[in-house]
Amino acid sequence: MVRDGARPGEHKYVAVRAYLADLVTTELAVGDAIPSERSLTEKFGVSRMTVRQAIDALVTEGVLERAQGRGTFVAPPRADFEMRLTTFGEEARRRGLTPGATVLRCEQLPAPAVVAEALDRETGTPVHHVVRLRTADGNPMSVEESWIPVDLAPDLLDDGVPDSLYAALRERDLDPTWGEEVITAADATPEELEALQMQGSRAVMRTARRTFGGDAAVMYSRACYRGDRYSVFVPLREARPTLVPRARPSDGDAGRPVQPSAPPGRIPEGSPR
Repeated sequence: MVRDGARPGEHKYVAVRAYLADLVTTELAVGDAIPSERSLTEKFGVSRMTVRQAIDALVTEGVLERAQGRGTFVAPPRADFEMRLTTFGEEARRRGLTPGATVLRCEQLPAPAVVAEALDRETGTPVHHVVRLRTADGNPMSVEESWIPVDLAPDLLDDGVPDSLYAALRERDLDPTWGEEVITAADATPEELEALQMQGSRAVMRTARRTFGGDAAVMYSRACYRGDRYSVFVPLREARPTLVPRARPSDGDAGRPVQPSAPPGRIPEGSPR
């Protein structure tokens, strides 16, 4: 049942927002237009600013999206992905979505310095370079860019880009076992806006991931995700003290604190590569 007014003591902005949210869940479908600002101001007896405040809140939450010059519409649901060492396709299928990919670039090139460093290689080492537009249920979600050392998988792209790069690595006994990922917020570039079909919002989430198989870096990847169609689920647990085994001190080490060792494959900060 759609709410038709404010409850006693409830701010009009909250009432308008709740009314629109109810419309989205009970009557409107993805792509449907919401009632005009004028009709909402008349219905609730509020100012247009109050109506816009309610609409802005739902746009920020990803429930609604604005199309410049056309109006405000019900947005596609956001994909909620858990941060795990999986591919976009694996996570999409786990959420009941149909993943898709369009290859934008596929080549072999010398590794730039930042890529070579991430892969523990010398600058200029040959790497496979793949850029793909990723979709979920046909909706553009992200642009992914991946680099894999040619010496690990020389034939990786002989038959075109595999559906899953992780699966292709597993087939070559290069199973991804752990990784590191950095997440930042940013504005999309003009090229990303076009590829992701973004209108209005420019907000994107960027990730940079190093993937390891045992001690070896097997892939470096970067991705740009639509901020209005993507959210991250991160499981949390109660904080616990980190357990570091105490080493038996030698005579010269007496009284010196024991430094924790780095995870396999990681190089402690300041150490030579």
